[in-house]
Amino acid sequence: MGNYVNPGNSGFFRIRNDIYVDKSGLIGLINQTIDTPRCLTCVSRPRRFGKSFAAQMLCAYYDKTCDSSTLFEDLVIAGDAQYPELNIAEGFSATLANAAQKAGNKFIMIIDEWDAPIREAGEQPELRQKYLEFLRSLFKNSELTSKIFAAVYMTGILPVKKDGSQSAISDFKEFTMIKPRQFGKYVGFTEDEVRKLCRDYGSDFERMKQWYDGYAFRDIDSVYNPNSVMEAIRNDDFDSYWTQTSAAESLMGYINLDFDGLGRTVAELIGGVETKVDTKGFANDLVTFRDRDDVLTLLIHLGYLTYDEETQKVYIPNEEIRLEFVKAIRQVRRADTIRRVRESEQLIEDTVHGKEEAVARQIEKIHREESPLYYNNEQALRSVIKRAYFNYGDEYLMFEELPAGVGYADIVYLPKKESVLPALVIELKWNRSVEGAIQQIKSRRYPEAIKGYGGDILLVGISYDKGASAGKRVHQCRIERCEVNE
Repeated sequence: MGNYVNPGNSGFFRIRNDIYVDKSGLIGLINQTIDTPRCLTCVSRPRRFGKSFAAQMLCAYYDKTCDSSTLFEDLVIAGDAQYPELNIAEGFSATLANAAQKAGNKFIMIIDEWDAPIREAGEQPELRQKYLEFLRSLFKNSELTSKIFAAVYMTGILPVKKDGSQSAISDFKEFTMIKPRQFGKYVGFTEDEVRKLCRDYGSDFERMKQWYDGYAFRDIDSVYNPNSVMEAIRNDDFDSYWTQTSAAESLMGYINLDFDGLGRTVAELIGGVETKVDTKGFANDLVTFRDRDDVLTLLIHLGYLTYDEETQKVYIPNEEIRLEFVKAIRQVRRADTIRRVRESEQLIEDTVHGKEEAVARQIEKIHREESPLYYNNEQALRSVIKRAYFNYGDEYLMFEELPAGVGYADIVYLPKKESVLPALVIELKWNRSVEGAIQQIKSRRYPEAIKGYGGDILLVGISYDKGASAGKRVHQCRIERCEVNE
């Protein structure tokens, strides 16, 4: 983090010379806060989500020492009538106040990566505290702050650090990955923006959506990782670009923390299961963890999980992030996690080789150990199936409710291009026969949805009989091979 007065517009100039999506509407939101009680703004988002791009755009717009009109004349903000005209009119904060008074202009301060000292202080709490005290000296005194600053835009990965249960700099209006509010469409690329990029650069939109979509906020259903979208376009290659961030290196450490139920929760998330989380107790740092909810909340802020404000549940947003979880979980040294990985790998192998009894046995084991108490419909059975097959990532892509033939296939595991395994079309039945599940796959022609991929298809029927008599297995499985041209 550096301190600069009038940094110029060269950074934004370089940004405009590359692949660019117009996010200048964010400036209008900041303009609305100038010289108001809402003038302190803190926006947090993960690495590679455009924090520095936004900061450089704001610097170019507000810097009075350079002419940036040509950089903005074709952007949305050019139509904004609120371009700020500021009134001309011992210690660091007092010095700033004197400077503002003598210059006849208040400061517009832009702080990129405000939380870097918090994140990098490690086991030195005194450094974190000293830094927070410095910020308090600038922003805690409303009267002094209003004399110095017309507006402040502060961005980082984490929300403002808490002291106890309260924000250490409480006057800031915060917009986070949990509650971005009106800044939601500026967190990443929207679906319309990605569609346009794909048209302009000849990229496959459906694959782009599968790989990099999955973040969702109130009133915005699809938000894409902007860095990964641009890298996929530049390289003409859909891959995980998340591994290039330093955040990826720490994922294993977080999911390896010894909190009850965390290993099971991570396995569920990888399998596609959503899980409830309480985000309120998080201390907004990288070292203070009380329970699994704190770990999951951090992963929301780091971009590894997306949060549904309405249901208060989290899930893995897309294929790129799910691959990072799969890589990390194989390095986790907790015994329960290692066991789940091996069992899931064995289940996939047993399914591919048609070992029906072994598959039914493992599904039943997962049901006993990890299923919800409310287990009396096909949706609950589907949740158990996803837990059981959670380690599918090396070989397959997973689809739920895939439109196929007449109706929707419950779960489809489609092999990746480099995989030699057959596709799995899974139909689930609750208190109905497993033979009926196989028959439904055939009669409704579910395999037609994926026959274009060019390989073999396995039809997998799994049933649960709530009223099974003693000695009869509660779960049953049937597996049949279906050639693509059948």
